[in-house]
Parts: sequence; structure tokens; C-alpha cells
Amino acid sequence: MVDPLESILAEVASLPASASRPAITLTYAQTLDGCIATADRGTLRISSPASLVLTHRLRAQHDALLIGVGTVLADNPRLTVRLVKGPDPRPVVLDTTARTPPGSQLLRGPQSPWILCAPDAPPDRRRRLEASGARLLETPRAADGRLDLAAALARLRSEGVQRLMVEGGANVIASFLHSRAMDAILLTIAARWESGLPALQADAFKLELERPVWLPLDSDGIVFGRLGGGGA
Repeated sequence: MVDPLESILAEVASLPASASRPAITLTYAQTLDGCIATADRGTLRISSPASLVLTHRLRAQHDALLIGVGTVLADNPRLTVRLVKGPDPRPVVLDTTARTPPGSQLLRGPQSPWILCAPDAPPDRRRRLEASGARLLETPRAADGRLDLAAALARLRSEGVQRLMVEGGANVIASFLHSRAMDAILLTIAARWESGLPALQADAFKLELERPVWLPLDSDGIVFGRLGGGGA
């Protein structure tokens, strides 16, 4: 009998990149009431040990791992593959005004991070990040003032990224879901309520997964599927 987790990993590994963007897997963990952080945006430990191992196995299958600067400031993550054997992905941060602290753990990891920032990001911040080992990739702003997501993904593709894993936080998750800019989604659901920060706000959108897979993993539930109707 085929292990369903191995089937998920094999399907993720087979996702094809396009000419305009990498193959993208959106993955995050939430509670039963949809929370991904504490009410004050602090770190909330959600995933079970087995779910964390799955996350690290997924990381090892991707060239790069993208988060928003809010996650850097709140969690100071490493974004490495520590729980399994495998290559570490390139950390990528959506950071419009280059707020990533030069002392972040990302800048001490095995892969130097790429910071996607606006052309008008403060020069002093940019210089400090570059001096700390980060590579800054200028990305145009969209009409709402944030980075243009399509342009950011196209830049990553032009830099050779074929597979991109997106981990959050809330604003990044919402941006990818609203723009349909992903090929597959893996959602971990912890069997508890927290009344914290929801992954999604009230903005209306509709998405559907094709042939979703539902399975238990430790105390968590895993939902995986490709985006119905194709990605962006």
C-alpha cells in the first residue's frame, strides 16, 4: 500500500515551473478556529512533531522558501532543514522597505537570504543588509503600495528558482490565495482553539482544491491538494 505522505511529497516534487514563475506550494499551520499566531501576532506553536518533520521534508524539496518580513520580525526563523537530511532552501523575504534586521538568524544560515524590496527602500537599511550578507532584489510596487507579487515571482524564476515553498505569515498567505499564485496547498490543522490571529480576514474569495487528500498526522489533520482550475 502506498504511503499517503509519500504520495504527497512525490506530487509536490513533480509540480512544473512555468516561464513566468516557479512551481509554488503554499503551506501553513492553523488551529481549528483558523488562527496562525497569538492575538498580538506573537509566535504560536501549532504543529505536532510529526507535522514539523513533514514541513522540513517539504522544505528540502524546494529551491527557495518565502515568508513576509512580519514573520521575520515576529519569529526570527531559521528556515532550514534540521529535522531531516536534505538541502536547505534559499530564504526569500517579501520586505517592501527592507525592515529585515541585519542580526536575523536568516543571515547566519547556510544559504544567504534574498530580500525582495521596493526600489525606494531606505538606502541605509539596504546597505546594512547587504553588508550582513543578504542579496537585495528590487521589485516594483503594486497599486496598493505593496510589492507586486507577479513581478516578485517572475524575478525569482529569472534567478533560477524552479520550486518555491511559501510559509506565511497572514498577509503573505492572503496575497497568494487571493491572486491564486500557487499550484498546491498543504494545510496543517491542530485540534484546538486559540482565539488568536486568523490566517485569513473577511475579504471575499473562492478557491477549491482538486481531489484533496485528508489524513491524520499525530494529533493534527493534514489537507493537501492542487488548486482547482489551475494556478495563476
